[in-house]
Amino acid sequence: MAALAFSVSLFSTNKVRCRRLPCRNAVVTCNLGEPLKYMYNGKPSVPIIGGEQVTFPSFLVSNQHEADPFKKNDTRLRIFSGTANPALSQEIACYMGLELGKIKIKRFADGEIYVQLQESVRGCDVYLVQPTSPPANENLMELLVMIDACRRASAKNITAVIPYFGYARADRKVSWYYHITQGRESIAAKLVANLITEAGAGRVLACDLHSGQSMGYFDIPVDHVHGQVMNLIGDVRGKVAVMVDDMIDTAGTISKGAALLHQEGAREVYACTTHAVFSPPAIERLSSGLFQEVIITNTIPVAEKNYFPQLTVLSVANLLGETIWRVHDDCSVRWL
Repeated sequence: MAALAFSVSLFSTNKVRCRRLPCRNAVVTCNLGEPLKYMYNGKPSVPIIGGEQVTFPSFLVSNQHEADPFKKNDTRLRIFSGTANPALSQEIACYMGLELGKIKIKRFADGEIYVQLQESVRGCDVYLVQPTSPPANENLMELLVMIDACRRASAKNITAVIPYFGYARADRKVSWYYHITQGRESIAAKLVANLITEAGAGRVLACDLHSGQSMGYFDIPVDHVHGQVMNLIGDVRGKVAVMVDDMIDTAGTISKGAALLHQEGAREVYACTTHAVFSPPAIERLSSGLFQEVIITNTIPVAEKNYFPQLTVLSVANLLGETIWRVHDDCSVRWL
C-alpha cells in the first residue's frame, strides 16, 4: 500500500549550482514548434509567445541560466526527443536554454521504426529523452533505435533519459499480486537494462524507479533522481493524509487506502505520484470524491480526455534539466 506522509515537495533542486560554460550571447532563445500545454488543477494553459521574447512559467525559469545563458553552438551537448513525450523534452530544452536536436522518426507500413539524426553528433555529449511509457514496447524499441543511430554517428557519450522506466515492476521472480514465488518467470527489468546497454548507451538518467534494485541491473552508471517523503505512523483522525507512491496504474490500491483513511476519520486525503500510468478504471476511481487533490508529474503525458477537477500536474523539466547540466559538467547530482 502507498505510504502515508505529510505534504512534502515531490521534486526540488538544491540552490548550489555547478560551473556553467561562458556564452557570448545575452539572450536565451528556444524555438517552440508547437505551443506547450501546462496544467493547473487539470486545466490546460498556453505560455505567452510573442515576437522574439518567450515568457515561461516560473517553475521553468532558472536564475543561473538567466545570468549565464547558453547558446547551442557554444557546447557539444545535444538533446534529442523521441515521440513518447515531446512536450517534456521541449520543457527540458527550454529550461536549459537550448534547442532540441533535429531528428527524423517515422514508422514504416509494417510497423518498423526508422530514425535519422539530421545534424552531426560526432564527438558530442548526447541525451535522448524517451520514457518507455505505454505503449511500452513501441517506445522502448524507438529508444533502442535512437541509441543505435547516435552510436553509429560517432557520438562521444550517449545518455538515455528515461523519465518513466517501463518493465521496472518486473524486477524479480515474485508475483506482485500474490506475494509468492511463481517460478518460470522472466525478470524483464534486467533484460531491458541489457538491451539499453548493448544498444550503446553509456549512462541512464531515470526518475523514481519502482525499486532501487533496478539500478543494479545496469552495467553502466545510473543517475536516479527522486523526491523525498516523511512517513507517518499513528492516528489520522481529523488529520490531512497524503498518500505517496511511485506510480498509479489502475488506482485500485491507492483508492482502497484512501477509503480506509476516511473510515479512520481523516479530514482530507491527497494522492501524490510520480508516474501516472492511468490504466482504466483509474480516472473513475481517482475522481470519485475520495481525494481532495491528485498530484502527478509529467513523466508520462496525460491526454486531455483524462483531466479531472482534482488533478494537478507538476513538471520535472527543471529537475531533469539540472541533472543533465551536472552530468555534462561532471558535477555531483547527489543534492538534487
